[in-house]
Amino acid sequence: MMNGYEEKHGHLDDDAFGPKSGGIVSAFDAFPKAKPQYVERTSGGGKWTVAMIIISLLLFWSELSRWWRGTETHTFAVEKGVSHSMDINLDIVVKMKCADLHINVQDAAGDRILAGTKLTRDPTNWAQWVDAKEMHKLGRDAQGRVITGEGYTTIGEEGFGEEHIHDIVALGRKKARWGKTPRLWGKEADSCRIFGSLSLNKVQGDFHITARGHGYMEFGEHLDHNAFNFSHIISELSFGPFLPSLVNPLDRTVNAAPNHFHKFQYFMSVVPTAYSVGDPGKMGSASIFTNQYAVTEQSQEINDRIIPGIFFKYDIEPILLNIVESRDSFFVFLIKVINVLSGALVAGHWGFRLSDWVSEVMGRRRRSGQSQGMLGGHSSHGGSNGKGYTD
Repeated sequence: MMNGYEEKHGHLDDDAFGPKSGGIVSAFDAFPKAKPQYVERTSGGGKWTVAMIIISLLLFWSELSRWWRGTETHTFAVEKGVSHSMDINLDIVVKMKCADLHINVQDAAGDRILAGTKLTRDPTNWAQWVDAKEMHKLGRDAQGRVITGEGYTTIGEEGFGEEHIHDIVALGRKKARWGKTPRLWGKEADSCRIFGSLSLNKVQGDFHITARGHGYMEFGEHLDHNAFNFSHIISELSFGPFLPSLVNPLDRTVNAAPNHFHKFQYFMSVVPTAYSVGDPGKMGSASIFTNQYAVTEQSQEINDRIIPGIFFKYDIEPILLNIVESRDSFFVFLIKVINVLSGALVAGHWGFRLSDWVSEVMGRRRRSGQSQGMLGGHSSHGGSNGKGYTD
């Protein structure tokens, strides 16, 4: 019996299954092909094709995002060389008048630095820095960075936020400056903003803010105890170059003193850190050096025999943290994309073949069950002798 194609055309076109005519190069074609009239399109194959296109696009986007973002590696090493000095960058608002505050640094080398003469102190109002809930008033923009209309700014950028390594390195190469203190607009100054950078010995030390006439043997009138209020807002506290784009643990810290005699202590462990884009030492790489720190805080009410104030105790770790952002070459990225997409297509092909085989087997069983029911059934016409025919 001739099939539909033979009935229509009278014979099979064997040339349709053979190789197409071409040049010498076509003789090396190892990929089997068939003409469109011999390809059967099914709804199941279309669904698998759409699914594989979506999966392939998702995998491609994931690989592209990973390549664009790069990879970060963190390694520790003993810091080489001898360092002598280190900068500390401070921007703090204390709820006391500037004339009533004393700022000093005492380090392990025995040096005492009168930081109050080297930092800028501006009168300000506490309500300009916090809201009604005593939270930091400076808001954030759509990217999550702090909008510092009254604080510090950088050229072309504003505020600080968590960035990728290449963003940190790029922003670190720009010159940063401290912003202006908000104007009082006729309000009485009840607080003091202390900000600026200070060069210190790179050894263990203690940076503290106390009341006038307390903490050191000094000449002059001691401040009345009822004027003590060491509530404070820390907008910036960092070590090394001033990089507003980096978020530090004490940034945006608000601490209120519930009584006059209160002592705040911050214990910081400073780790020298190098951010690099590309392997350090290779052509095209860029690096900046700064410091990170971990901090623990302790605050408590004290009696009048203990000096109240704000104390920052820091210790320098003898290690160097290297944070390197690297990215594969574009050629390696293409190879990875081809491997991922090829694997997805092969898996989709086998999934289609398996589902097609399962549906074919299930179809055969259904057809077999229907045929057995018709042949094995009893005839409804006349009697049956049990052998499939009537007498």
